[in-house]
Amino acid sequence: MQRKSSINNEPLRIIVSGGGTGGHIFPAIAIADELKRLRPGSEFLFVGAKGKMEMEKVPKAGYEIVGLPIRGLQRKLTLENLGFPFKVIASLLLSRRIIKQFRPDVVIGTGGYAGAPVLYVAAKMGVLTLIQEPNAFAGLANKWLGKQVDKICVAFPGMEQFFPATKLVHTGNPVREDMLKEAAKSRPDSSVNHDRPCVLLMGGSGGAKSLNEAMRAGTELIRARPRVQWRWQCGKYYEAEYETCDTAKLPNVTMSAFIDDMAKAYAAADVVIARAGSTTIAEIQYLGKPAILVPSPWVAEDHQTKNAEVLALKSAALLIPDAETGERLVKETLLFLDDAQAPFVTGQNAKAMAQPGAVTRIAEEVLKLIATKPAQS
Repeated sequence: MQRKSSINNEPLRIIVSGGGTGGHIFPAIAIADELKRLRPGSEFLFVGAKGKMEMEKVPKAGYEIVGLPIRGLQRKLTLENLGFPFKVIASLLLSRRIIKQFRPDVVIGTGGYAGAPVLYVAAKMGVLTLIQEPNAFAGLANKWLGKQVDKICVAFPGMEQFFPATKLVHTGNPVREDMLKEAAKSRPDSSVNHDRPCVLLMGGSGGAKSLNEAMRAGTELIRARPRVQWRWQCGKYYEAEYETCDTAKLPNVTMSAFIDDMAKAYAAADVVIARAGSTTIAEIQYLGKPAILVPSPWVAEDHQTKNAEVLALKSAALLIPDAETGERLVKETLLFLDDAQAPFVTGQNAKAMAQPGAVTRIAEEVLKLIATKPAQS
């Protein structure tokens, strides 16, 4: 069965898949938003994994989502792994039904195992497919899909080691440009004294235990430098554990589980301490913020370390291994702030690596793909 592809300015039918983490979900939503802007009236269907955060975040963004029973393989031997083959088969069969019913012009994936079944089935059915790989070290799902899909959008150099070079397009990673433009305006934040240096430490919405422990271990160093302000985002899972610790009670420390207004937080920050996820890095580059990156050791194939190394090699960020944060993080942050040139140079080097407009470039690649090769279903 063949569906006539919409080529010129006609509305499209688009399936978008990617999930498990915000680094996969929010780029997927950003791409859909941009395609909706470029092609008003287009219809979108998201495909995710049942029980994962995309099943909540995507509807909040205004899109319909269908959940597959797919789950990732556990690294340890568990009984849950015994059911993995059956969940894959069920997800493949459901993906085929979804594609036959929705009849998309294109299927887009932004990484994570949630998108693998629908992208694989789409490619086998002759439907146009495009994936976006956000990291410097490709994830397992995207590496496996690379041979199947029609086009691959990447953000880092050297991705030919993972994918066919003829399919690669260097687009950069989508970021929340509206929020970042607000941050760039340096809006006043009443909780911060702008005459004193401010450190923004964030470990993601869930928090990062090693970063939190480094703050607790650095209490006396932070107390000894009262002019340096710390904005500490500890994560909702750790709030109860750390809100009563001595560090959180210091007058130059403001701790919260989550930061709602990231524009203000970024605007006030003289140094950002964060994990090395692709979206965070893209935001730091966009703003030209001096950064200390602490890659998570718990992510697949240690890809955050590869992300951070790309910046560290260009003096665009400092890299501190997760295992060394307790001893090094607070001390080296203060030394970094004391250096007359290092923060400025690091921030400028990061900004030189920024790739604004990435979401538009990705959306345009989707439209080019549709225009040059009619979809089959």
